[in-house]
Amino acid sequence: MTTAVLVDGGFFVKIHTAAWRKHVGDREAQPEPEDVASAVHELAIESVKLAAGKGREPNDLYRILFYDCPPFAEGKHNPVTNQFTDFSKTATAEFRRALHEALKKKRKVALRFGRLSAKATWVIRRDKTADILRRGADALPVEESDVALDIRQKGVDMKIGLDIAALAFKKMVSQIVLVSGDSDFVPAAKLARREGIDFVLNSMGNPINTDLNEHVDGLIRLKPNFPQIGHAQQDHVV
Repeated sequence: MTTAVLVDGGFFVKIHTAAWRKHVGDREAQPEPEDVASAVHELAIESVKLAAGKGREPNDLYRILFYDCPPFAEGKHNPVTNQFTDFSKTATAEFRRALHEALKKKRKVALRFGRLSAKATWVIRRDKTADILRRGADALPVEESDVALDIRQKGVDMKIGLDIAALAFKKMVSQIVLVSGDSDFVPAAKLARREGIDFVLNSMGNPINTDLNEHVDGLIRLKPNFPQIGHAQQDHVV
């Protein structure tokens, strides 16, 4: 049996970073890009082992496909202070570029890029919005840190869905492991299963919608564990 591992990059980085910050006790800490790339590879390899089922030999790995977008690289003025920020030079952008470069060097890893929305807009952060709704004018004025640039990914989900369909129709693999928690992939999962693909979801311990759980053949809960991944909880995998 040959297995392809498809990793929703935004989902992975979010879950991994949250776990890392909890581990080090710093809500602002940022793991090294090379360490995150290694964590992607280790989680994929461990997922293939678990997806084979208890007591069985691990499947052959076809490829690890990592889906993401290039970082936002434009300059914008903050609407509150009018201060200009070159987002191509931010720590977030530098981390993403370094992560992508590190992943390119990993064995059997391929990057699949979407794009960012051409119209990034400023929005008031959720906590500030909730404060304004709760306290009204007493929560004003809005400060520089109360607003953030809303940058939306385009095409990533579509690429994942198309690759699932291609892998299934061309019989390139017999099993797909999807690292995600997004129920938007239900139609793709159903299609793959109709084509005879064993479709396994790795939610990284994140709660998932009932409809997504219903339309997969197995569920893996493989949570980040530091300094190495290594810790896995297996559920409903046969």
